[in-house]
Amino acid sequence: MASAAEQMASNFSFGNFAKAADLKKRLWFTLGALIIFRLLSFVPLPGIDPRALNTLFDTTRGGVLDFFNMFSGGSLERMSLIALGVMPYITASIVVQLATAMSPTLAQLKKEGESGRKKINQYTRYGTVFLCAIQGYFIAVGLEGWGQGASGSAVIDPGMMFRITTVISLVGGTMFLMWLGEQITSRGIGNGVSLIIMAGIVAQLPTALAQAFEGGRTGTLSPLIIMGVLGLAAVLILFICFMERAQRRVLIQYPKRQTARGQMQAERSHLPLKINTAGVIPPIFASSLLLMPLTIAQFAGNRTEGESAWGDALITVTTALQHGAPLYMALYAAGIIFFCFYYTAVVFNPEETAENLKRYGGFIPGIRPGKRTEEYLDYVLTRITVVGAAYLTLICLVPEFLIARAGIPFYLGGTSLLIVVNVTMDTVTQIQSHLIAHQYGDLIKKAKLKGGGRR
Repeated sequence: MASAAEQMASNFSFGNFAKAADLKKRLWFTLGALIIFRLLSFVPLPGIDPRALNTLFDTTRGGVLDFFNMFSGGSLERMSLIALGVMPYITASIVVQLATAMSPTLAQLKKEGESGRKKINQYTRYGTVFLCAIQGYFIAVGLEGWGQGASGSAVIDPGMMFRITTVISLVGGTMFLMWLGEQITSRGIGNGVSLIIMAGIVAQLPTALAQAFEGGRTGTLSPLIIMGVLGLAAVLILFICFMERAQRRVLIQYPKRQTARGQMQAERSHLPLKINTAGVIPPIFASSLLLMPLTIAQFAGNRTEGESAWGDALITVTTALQHGAPLYMALYAAGIIFFCFYYTAVVFNPEETAENLKRYGGFIPGIRPGKRTEEYLDYVLTRITVVGAAYLTLICLVPEFLIARAGIPFYLGGTSLLIVVNVTMDTVTQIQSHLIAHQYGDLIKKAKLKGGGRR
């Protein structure tokens, strides 16, 4: 059954959209900010040889670099000022959120309202700067040693000055993107950081599609496979839209209250529990952990081969962790399921929810308030998380199988589809909210004018 907001949104026309001047300003501001983001992705770091870097990057296809390059919109491949993208900020946010669930001090800050939220955001920014500095330094050191003795180093003048310049540039680029995302959230249509990630993924999709069609033209890919992949992508998108909106609505009843007419009426509400409470966090974490050994081996190159038992073992493990290998698929599925349950337990606290319901007099029919309510919510959440974990596993493993068997570009993976569809749905919801607010504003103005005319 559609909600009142959805029913009202379905009645909107382009005429109503054209009258919403504030919404149009927000859309233009968001578009301008995303254009700035894309322009910055083509500004290289000082002291980088782009041709040598492109040659070296081609030798490490399929590792964790491709994964992070997807989220940065190709910035990592070009080693631009925003090569790290917003991933350090996301990592810091997740770490702070997990620490909030485990630390009583941070949990108390979260309960303090706006002031506590500002402090937590400040800790997140400090963590972002720290992660950017560490990652930037290792990137600088890796670039200096990457490709030496083979195709040549990508760094024109290696040394401490290059490392310092790289760290400062990467920290400044990520912090600027974080600020840009906050501006989109406050002055645009919301979801600033998510829109930046989606813009990076969407910017890479034309290249991926061009590679697929070029493969069909040259005969390396069958036209039937290409058509089948496009059809499967459409089916997966529809399935993602359905599952992301699916929820288990727990009936909440409040004590009877006396109305204005003297009648006793019981109030009812619903507690919506999303099937996929964890979002896209489980696939991101599982992919990062699995692709890291493969990337380390690719950076090491042939220096590990045949030199020691450790080198042979590393090569054996990385071979087993290639895309589409049975061990990789099994570990990837296990990682998604584990992080799905773990992150769901972090973001939803049945004990706190049961306590809040008891405080405001709400209860679940047939369930006693307090401990029994907490146990019931935990039971329901566990059951729907099983469905959510199975859904995420299916969405992520099917594209991985196609990537390995049919040579489909990496950018068409399940994680990228999840992010693009989720952010698109959230953006549409934000636009509908602004249109509803504009319509209510017009109704209030008309009511005031009619009321003033009666005086």
